[in-house]
Amino acid sequence: MRRALIPLLVFGLIIVVLALGLGRDPKLLPSPLIGKPVPSFALAQLHAPEQTFGPEQLKGKPWVLNVWASWCAECRNEHPLLMQWAAQKSVALVGLDYKDQSEAGKTWLARFGNPYSVTLSDLQGKVGIDLGVYGVPETFLIDAQGIIRYKHVGPLTPEVIEQKFMTLIRDPRG
Repeated sequence: MRRALIPLLVFGLIIVVLALGLGRDPKLLPSPLIGKPVPSFALAQLHAPEQTFGPEQLKGKPWVLNVWASWCAECRNEHPLLMQWAAQKSVALVGLDYKDQSEAGKTWLARFGNPYSVTLSDLQGKVGIDLGVYGVPETFLIDAQGIIRYKHVGPLTPEVIEQKFMTLIRDPRG
């Protein structure tokens, strides 16, 4: 009798685990980097490849790192919102052109506008890997001390910008 119950219990456990997984929002991917310093890097600037940029250059003020690519359809959808956010000048927006050819990234920004104070080229995707990027777009809030405070997976929305990013920018303690 007990042997007959074991497969039934295993099946029931599998059903419970699947039900819990299906009930979660796939955009809420926890990042082990929240609360930790942004990984150190020095990347070439997209429009001035002879110049590099690293996170220490923005220490002392909060900034947003938006990971995007010219081949990303969702990046195009969120781009007008980034242009509006940049026009408000409420925070420095840094673009990370992820696994993209430099010319394609430059052409894309020339066509749709450049909301970034600086755009970096991560052709090999190494910085993206260090940041735990699953895909594009992904957006990170880094505070004035260089600590990652928030990560958003997927295209930004006005609600996410206001309720998450701007709330944390105004009150870094959350």
